[in-house]
Amino acid sequence: MKVIQEREKCIGCGSCVALCPKYWQMADDAKSMLIGSKKAGDNYELEVESVECNKDAKDSCPVQCIVIE
Repeated sequence: MKVIQEREKCIGCGSCVALCPKYWQMADDAKSMLIGSKKAGDNYELEVESVECNKDAKDSCPVQCIVIE
C-alpha cells in the first residue's frame, strides 16, 4: 500500500499529526510532513505494509490531501 500526501494542499491544521504521530509530523513551514516519504512529482509517497492510523489521518484531513492506494 502507498500513502500519498498532496503537500501543496496542506493547510497545516495538524489533525494527521495528532491522530497518527508515528507517520506524521509538523515541518518548519507549518505544514504536515509524511515521515520517511519520498518526493514523487508534486506529492510525497511512502510505501507501507499496513495503513494503520493513516486511515484516520486521511479521514480527518479538512482539505483531503492524504490519499491511500
